[in-house]
Amino acid sequence: MWDDKFELLLRGFLPFIGADEPLAEDATLRDLGLDSLGTVELLAALETEYEVRFYDDALGKETFQTPSLLWKVLSGLVAERVG
Repeated sequence: MWDDKFELLLRGFLPFIGADEPLAEDATLRDLGLDSLGTVELLAALETEYEVRFYDDALGKETFQTPSLLWKVLSGLVAERVG
């Protein structure tokens, strides 16, 4: 599972989920309100917060499909930066 910082940041771009509603790992981010502009803004926020860079191979639609897929890519980028 992801860290609290990730969930808090992600929720800021998901207008269709309530504050008290759990964020399911397999929830479709588009169904929760993440649109194309929000995706770009979320990408920039994640890069800044986690000090990583999403390169072309990590920018596909599938990366931003669910919270778990996004976290998997992000945590891999963080591991590369630290390792």
